Parts: sequence; C-alpha cells; structure tokens
Amino acid sequence: MTVLDGHVMLGQGRDASLTAEQVLATMDRLAIDRSLVSPAEGYLPVRNREGNELVAAAAASSAGRLLAYAVATPWLGAEAIEELKRARDAGAVALKLDSALQGFDLLDGQAEPLVAFALESGWPVYVRTGTPPHALPLQLAWLAARFPEGSFLLGKAGATDFSHDGPATLAAAPNVYADSVYVEWPTALAAADPEGTGGRVFFSTDAPFGDPAIELARVTEAPYGPDVRDAILGGTLARLLEL
Repeated sequence: MTVLDGHVMLGQGRDASLTAEQVLATMDRLAIDRSLVSPAEGYLPVRNREGNELVAAAAASSAGRLLAYAVATPWLGAEAIEELKRARDAGAVALKLDSALQGFDLLDGQAEPLVAFALESGWPVYVRTGTPPHALPLQLAWLAARFPEGSFLLGKAGATDFSHDGPATLAAAPNVYADSVYVEWPTALAAADPEGTGGRVFFSTDAPFGDPAIELARVTEAPYGPDVRDAILGGTLARLLEL
C-alpha cells in the first residue's frame, strides 16, 4: 500500500511555516510515501512564480517523494496561463485554487480558463473550500458540472462550518473527491460513498495546519475494511494522478 498525502503547504506562512526537510522527516516518521506540496498561502494571490519555483525545487530534490501543485491567480488572465505552463514544464502535476485568498467566486467564471488548462494538462484541480460566501463545497459541485471530464479535489471538505455539505457535494458531482482532513469520515463516508469503496475520498494532512499524525490516525483507526482504507490513503489520488 502506498500512502499519498494530498495537500501540504511549503514556505513561510502567516501563522505557520514548513520546509521541505521538515515534510520529508514527517513522512519518514509516519511512513507516508509521497506528498503533494503547494506554496504557502502568501504565494497564491501574489508572487505566484516564486511559490511555484519553491515547490518545484523541493519536488526536484526529493527523489520523487514530493509532487508539486501549480498556482496562479485568475486575475492575471493570459499571464496566469503562461505561469501554469512554466510550472508544468518544471514538473507540476496538479492545479490549486483558493477563491478566498485569490479574490474570486467559484461561480463567476474567473477561474475557468485555468481549470481548462489543468484538464488539458491531465491535472486534477484542488479547490480549498469552507470560507463563505464564495468558497463553498456546493459551489465546487457547480464548477465541476461545467467540466465533467475533470477531477476536482474538495480541499478541506468545507471544514469546518460547511463540512456537512461534503456528502451532498459528492452526490451532486461524480467528479469531485473529498478531502479526509478535519472531517469525521466514518459517518460522512457512509453518506457520500454508500458502496463503501473509499474511491471518492483522499487522504491529506493539510500540514502545517493539520497534525499529520492525527490526520493519518483518523483514517487508519476508522472502522473501514482494508480496501477502503487503502483507497483513501493512496489509491484514489494515485488513480487521479495516474501514478
């Protein structure tokens, strides 16, 4: 079984920071095989290239254990697409959007050119949710319906105030996959994935904001069968990333 952490943030953040060396040490301690790394929140609205170069360098020096997200603010228009092209050439494997930090609405079409580029590149799209009024799970369901051929990661699954919308979002959009972080998934999984396969949920620690040991235990100690556990811990994301 491969354990794949779907979201970690690298760099100097406003409230917490994390280096690649710290991430790799935690992965060694907890037997996490690979992690998707995003630039810290300050690189999402501005300084996109600096953030993309940070995670690209970390991934390139990790012997394949770190995989890079690409970020670009939709307000840059054509420049955002060019930045994503540079990130793709440097090895990025997924797009990350944060409408609250980047100042757009998931329903206003602003990010759709970036999403279209991600789909052309074979990338899943991670979208952080949980901040009203413009970064909510059910809004992501609408965006995902606009791009039925894409795969969308329900970042933070609406935590904390909107986590109850996670199952409804997955039911409304079959191409949305829910984050395990912060969510009591024994109950939510039963509602979102009644067949019990785990194929609609992916594991993440959201480090440095989430505690990796706690988030890992949230999945490993839940009353799932081994197939469900393996799907959540790595199988779902490995399939979406074609690893």
